[in-house]
Amino acid sequence: MAHSHSPPTETSNAPLSISERHRATRAIAIIGAITNLLLTIAQMIGGFLSGSQALIADAFHTLSDLFSDGVVLIAAKEAHKAADAEHPYGHGRIETLATVLLGLILAGVAVGIFLTAWQRLFSGAPITPPHPLALFFAGLAILSKETLYHYTMRTAKRVRSSLLEASAWHHRSDAISSIIVLAGIAGAQFGFPWLDSVAAIVVAVMILFMAGRMILNSTMELVDTGIEPEQLDAIRHYVHQIDGVKDLHMLRTRKVGSQVFADAHIQVDNFISVSEGHHIAESVIYGLKKKFPEFADVTVHIDPEDDELSHPSSRLPLRSHWMKALRANPQTDVLWVSIESIQAHYVEDKIYLDIFLRQAVESAQLEAFLAACAQLSYLGRIRFYQQIAP
Repeated sequence: MAHSHSPPTETSNAPLSISERHRATRAIAIIGAITNLLLTIAQMIGGFLSGSQALIADAFHTLSDLFSDGVVLIAAKEAHKAADAEHPYGHGRIETLATVLLGLILAGVAVGIFLTAWQRLFSGAPITPPHPLALFFAGLAILSKETLYHYTMRTAKRVRSSLLEASAWHHRSDAISSIIVLAGIAGAQFGFPWLDSVAAIVVAVMILFMAGRMILNSTMELVDTGIEPEQLDAIRHYVHQIDGVKDLHMLRTRKVGSQVFADAHIQVDNFISVSEGHHIAESVIYGLKKKFPEFADVTVHIDPEDDELSHPSSRLPLRSHWMKALRANPQTDVLWVSIESIQAHYVEDKIYLDIFLRQAVESAQLEAFLAACAQLSYLGRIRFYQQIAP
């Protein structure tokens, strides 16, 4: 039996709603776009007034960030849409794809910085020192981009968004590139213009490594990569502590953007009722989603025995088959009128029957019924219960 539910709304550690995450992501993207637009204009003006080629190049770098902000805005709108008939697991993959795209942008920026710095370092062409005014605009760019990084990263952690985290690191890479520009301008002022190119190459390699890790992590999500082993151990430990759970097996998880989907098989006592098994399953579902807020959906399958490596009861017939066989046996005729209900338990490669009687019956009738049951090799223990009070 399988269950998939959403828990009641929590007040403390509950994950943010889809609309709240959307608003937070959209606000970050708009603030970033406005900041980058104003900064691009300032760097362009500063670059032309001071004669700094590095500052002008950094302005075009900042201009490219406007495209990144547009990607974030689109992803914020699409990825946080609620699940629908065509996308029953939601639209979180859009956030993952957008993260890959941002990683590719970062990689392109890193390659561009590297090639430009390499050319400047080995071209042999003299570099004209820019006006000291360029230092002010480079410092302004560093301050603006580093502020965007901290603001975006803080929001990314609050809403648990890999897309915003990628965007934050993009802002950090921009701040680093502006530091390179500042170092190059300062070095030019003191007669060491080659320092700019050396630092640019080192940082370009760092940015490329960061972009590669970002692309790899998001790509792994697209092939349904599970969560980390440490978190799986924490989940197993938590579930084993829930009353009624005897064991946990076949635990599977997969990431979808900033959310996690999970399904698991839990083993319970062989002879509990369906309703008690259902209640234990819901306790596991609600407990996991409260303990681990990133879980968007948890599906729990109830097992009366461990079926991870084998399915000992899979060959046993369904109720209609053995009921038909028992009714066809004349030895059972006299007892059917006294039977209120029959509970069947499929365990240990046998079907155990609990038979509830409306009234007292003669022992000969019970013996005849047991003899009929003995003719069916797949039937195991048979127990009779009589109602004492109405």
